Amino acid sequence: MPRLDAPMAPIFLALVLTTYDPLAELHQTRTQLLTVHDSARDRDIPIKVYLPYKARNLPVILYSHGLGGNRETSRFMGDHWSKRGYVCVFIQHPGSDDSVWTGVKLADRRNSLKRAANGENLMLRVKDVPAVIEQIERWSKDTKSSLYQACDIAKIGMCGHSFGAVTTQAVSGQIFGPKGPMFTDGRIDAAIAFSPSVPRAGNPDRAFGSVKVPWMLMTGTEDKADIVDQTAESRLGVFPALPKTIDRYQLNLFGAQHSVFTDRALPGDTQQRDPKHHPAILALSTAFWDCYLKGDHAAQAWLQGKGARDALDAKDDWKVELKD
Repeated sequence: MPRLDAPMAPIFLALVLTTYDPLAELHQTRTQLLTVHDSARDRDIPIKVYLPYKARNLPVILYSHGLGGNRETSRFMGDHWSKRGYVCVFIQHPGSDDSVWTGVKLADRRNSLKRAANGENLMLRVKDVPAVIEQIERWSKDTKSSLYQACDIAKIGMCGHSFGAVTTQAVSGQIFGPKGPMFTDGRIDAAIAFSPSVPRAGNPDRAFGSVKVPWMLMTGTEDKADIVDQTAESRLGVFPALPKTIDRYQLNLFGAQHSVFTDRALPGDTQQRDPKHHPAILALSTAFWDCYLKGDHAAQAWLQGKGARDALDAKDDWKVELKD
């Protein structure tokens, strides 16, 4: 997307700051619970779809939940983004969803979750994403489907939290091992990683050096996950490793814990949530989607200018680095 250059930029930016509001709700919405069947793997993938009434040819946002979550996780995101004019598809990944801890004794849940955070489940997850995209495309062309003509498959955003962030990173450009970006799906146009992760082994510069689409990273100063050995500090290692050939953004929310990207607190949280965090997450993520999936220049100016900074607390760390 082109930068906003002088001489029109000052006038345009002044107008944007008084008119563009990423928190404004523009549509009434509905939800659907559906199941994608991947016949190649004989695997059923539950999804929850948030979309405006009478949705037609709208950009698609895919969301991948964290370890132990499900398609109902982070409803506040799907609810808001759909009200902004997106079809939001929240994917549930069997094997690393809430089945990992449901019915398990409280004392055993940590070990159960830790066992599920493995390479096999990551492989299942990264293959779930294209299976869902392909089914959404089929439904969009099917006159008998409730999603007929609802989706613009040429405009896809990918996002996820924690294990879902790893999933997002994998399908939007991260390299795993010596074979290159083998999980990358070229249909993804932009990505947001909530609680991103650096690779457990290898060079981060190599791992993220092949990313070709805009990335936004969101984390918090208290965002740690002992189960997968990620600390608040390690999460900040992704941003500097991203190539200078893409637009890249990073938000580090002051005082935010790992659960900040979910609807409610998680076991192990040690402090009260800041009520300003969810509006900040929604504002910046919405502007990012509007910029890169809709080509909205007002969103671009807000995101890359004073608007985004004004939506945050003074203690929040916000970085914007645009491609060379």
